[in-house]
Amino acid sequence: MSIFTEAQSKAILDKVIALSKADECTATLTGSIDGNIRFALNNVSTSGIVSNADLAVQVAFGNRTGTATINEFDDAALERVVRRAEDLARLAPENPEFMPAIEKQTYKPSSTFSAATAAITPEFRAQVATDSIAPCRDGKLTAAGFLEDGQSFVAFANSKGNFGYQQATNFNYTCTVRTEDGRGSGWVGRNLQDSGQFKTDADVRIAMRKATESAEAKALEPGKYTVILEPAAAAGLISFMMNFFDARQADEGRSFLSKKGGGNKLGELVYDPRVNISADPWDPRASVLPWDREGLPREKMAIIDNGKVAALDYSRFWAKKQGKKAIGSPGNLLMAGGDKSTAELIKGTQKGILVTRTWYIRMVDPQTVLLTGLTRDGTFYIENGVIKHPVKNFRFNESPVIMLNNIEELGRPVRVAGDESGFVMMIPPMKLRDFTFTSLSDAV
Repeated sequence: MSIFTEAQSKAILDKVIALSKADECTATLTGSIDGNIRFALNNVSTSGIVSNADLAVQVAFGNRTGTATINEFDDAALERVVRRAEDLARLAPENPEFMPAIEKQTYKPSSTFSAATAAITPEFRAQVATDSIAPCRDGKLTAAGFLEDGQSFVAFANSKGNFGYQQATNFNYTCTVRTEDGRGSGWVGRNLQDSGQFKTDADVRIAMRKATESAEAKALEPGKYTVILEPAAAAGLISFMMNFFDARQADEGRSFLSKKGGGNKLGELVYDPRVNISADPWDPRASVLPWDREGLPREKMAIIDNGKVAALDYSRFWAKKQGKKAIGSPGNLLMAGGDKSTAELIKGTQKGILVTRTWYIRMVDPQTVLLTGLTRDGTFYIENGVIKHPVKNFRFNESPVIMLNNIEELGRPVRVAGDESGFVMMIPPMKLRDFTFTSLSDAV
């Protein structure tokens, strides 16, 4: 069994805390059941279900800590993992940044669980693959994609009486469609909590249309262009930038939010005043767990307010050192926008480039968050409000900080995943001026 109830979890965690002879003890129990199906060349290649549960125990003697993990839960196994953690703690060097176990907290539950997603079967996954492949095969196109869904839980307790428990679900689908000659490519992705909102046919036909229409790509000279970034294209750049919203990095001069002479830019105007990004673990469009990795309760808060930096992440250690309030790191990023769809933004564009997706994003300069990456899977030239023709992909060098100072218009936000950042995001399509393309890419 990989999904434990709250009562089952608490019983195991209480035993662990009682077994410990250390000055303090924190135990975290997690489990998940994840299903997946992968298809390529219009055929299913792999599918499976992975079930797992783990217990991590961290103890401290003074400011020496030790951590051990185990995936057995009988009484003898619990005793072994506690003693192993204590042995490691006695051998560990003193940690100058040690923070004691967090005091008892109050967590307001968030709606991270969907019964429909938790009930997904292998037959459901097979049908998604079928519904992705069949229209592509009929249209002489080639589909490759991946569906991953899962349910999970996390429970934790410590020797100071703190306890938390919650279940969650996730649903991630991507599909890349290519023309038979490999010259055209289209992509679509969906990140959802509730699988009931997913419509395979509608999504795959978006990728099919882009694949067909991108086959005769023409080369444009690199340079600065007005662009429309679809939400998935913008998300990778923005999530990269948000990883620098850490007060310690800024105070130590390692961030674009560092001030000359010391300190950070909290409260300063850094972006176009139309930029508003907030966090809210209870937002039904993008719910996340109501605590962060330190066990701090998350809050509904503004992060960027009318272009001004409104909040930075303060870890417990850095907050104590700086005499500030510890602020839990956000799990979601909610960017405000307008009411227009991507298609409506295109209609209002005299000349520009539509970017479906950004890929292989890497850091060039952390002081300015200058990023480099590639467009892919559907890049098009816009003229007089219509898509005129596909264009060859570009390499770009652009900072999301500069990008968010060059806004012409924002569209209606949609839910996207922020790549490896882990954020769940609501991001609008955005029309931007002077986006920098540095060279052409022959990749489709």
